[in-house]
Amino acid sequence: MNKIYLDNQATTPLDPAVLDAMMPYLTHKFGNAASRSHAFGWEAEEAVDIAREQVANLISATPQEIIFTSGATESINLALKGSAKTESIKKHIITFKTEHKAVLDICEFLENSGFEVTYLPVNSDGLIDLDKLKLAIREDTFLVSVLHANNEIGVIQPIAEIGEICKNNNLIFHIDAAQSVGKIPIDVEKMNIHLLSFSAHKIYGPKGCGALYLRRKNPRIELTAIIHGGGHEKGFRSGTLAVHNIVGLGKACEISRELMDDESIQISLLRDKLLNGLKSEIPNLRINGSMDNRLAGNLNVCFPSTKSDSIMMSMRDIALSSGSACTSASIQPSHVLKALGLNKEQSHASIRFGIGRFNTETEIEYTIEKVVKTVNRFRKVAV
Repeated sequence: MNKIYLDNQATTPLDPAVLDAMMPYLTHKFGNAASRSHAFGWEAEEAVDIAREQVANLISATPQEIIFTSGATESINLALKGSAKTESIKKHIITFKTEHKAVLDICEFLENSGFEVTYLPVNSDGLIDLDKLKLAIREDTFLVSVLHANNEIGVIQPIAEIGEICKNNNLIFHIDAAQSVGKIPIDVEKMNIHLLSFSAHKIYGPKGCGALYLRRKNPRIELTAIIHGGGHEKGFRSGTLAVHNIVGLGKACEISRELMDDESIQISLLRDKLLNGLKSEIPNLRINGSMDNRLAGNLNVCFPSTKSDSIMMSMRDIALSSGSACTSASIQPSHVLKALGLNKEQSHASIRFGIGRFNTETEIEYTIEKVVKTVNRFRKVAV
């Protein structure tokens, strides 16, 4: 058995069709999309326009509402800091304790800049309590930021319901869709989303590229740029466009839109096979997060009386993780699992399995066998 990759929440392999689409723009179609005086620039500009439309189609937006960035983290910075800089009166933001560090760290920055942030708890299954959200809204609240699908536990939040609450209270609604775009349907109009951030490398596209959806009407959302110099992307994000990466993002969005329904079914079957196989041999395992509202490819499991790091180090042929790639160097328990009520020992005994487009049934069968054998071996040693 070759190495098995089961860490698709951290990043995904580049789809071969995406690479094929990118290659011309890494070789002979090398023009600058801002060069308006010759065919090389026109060619690059046309490719960017096509990609912008492909991205917009995936989330039911218009191409004019798509801003290309270096990835979800930059998009989130532009969305939150840009909104805050534009807001002159209201100074209150609402978010949640299970957000990605990209949001939490920006909120901490904004707190140090004179804003007030409410970090709401979640239920033990990871889902948001909508009544608590309603109670947290104040006269000076101007923005709510929510992680659509959690990167550690895969729990999907009720975005349409939250969007309706924001609409009724005239609040800007931002969602971090890094894990959800291309995996589950998103309609920015029907869900009342104003700002949406995501990355290409989570949907089998290239690293170093992402996008921000910025609503243009009903209502029009105003942002202040945080990167200056040249006025690219309608003045919101200056810098020469990485045409090859943008083409790759566009193609990845197009493929995800075409495959989404069938792929979700296929990946769900693999995840359920993995879960059932583990439960049959390790009956006291604990599933972290709701199984009813969850991404198809995510399974986060606690194996009591073990340590996840030891298990993963003993299975070097299987790529797994204990949480977010952005915090993998930390020895602190996962803030997401802590928010669900897990103690330190339970958190350090939890492993995230991330199943993706290119995983096979044979790989899942091998993983079940290897995990069961490894967990039982460590438990015998612990006894």
